[in-house]
Amino acid sequence: MVLPQRLARINKRLTNRVLRHLVGIGPLAELEHVGRRSGRTHRTTLLAFRDGDVVTLALTYGSDVDWLKNLRAAGRGRLRVGRTLLDLSAPSDLPTAVGMARMPGLARMILPRVGVEEFVELPVIGTHRRR
Repeated sequence: MVLPQRLARINKRLTNRVLRHLVGIGPLAELEHVGRRSGRTHRTTLLAFRDGDVVTLALTYGSDVDWLKNLRAAGRGRLRVGRTLLDLSAPSDLPTAVGMARMPGLARMILPRVGVEEFVELPVIGTHRRR
């Protein structure tokens, strides 16, 4: 069982706005993606784990989330980590064992307990420093 969609809606409307100010602390990052229907730019705060030229994300609400659908439709997005902006290409699904192995120790302990089994990786295709 992944986290409930009701919690996702609360995070989308309230928590993301608060956490946006903490982006860059630890794995907290802000994903910028374009709405597949609206064409509007959206920002979602999430935990991202970068290793070289890929970023790995645990799908704590499952794969039926708007930000992932938008990334798949657009084939790209951007991720802000502190003052660094990463250009990302389309997400690829990862086997559970591979995704879990890319998580830090604490996440490897917590994610299975809440039923998270889905992970995606996003290749980094460019890096920019923000001022």
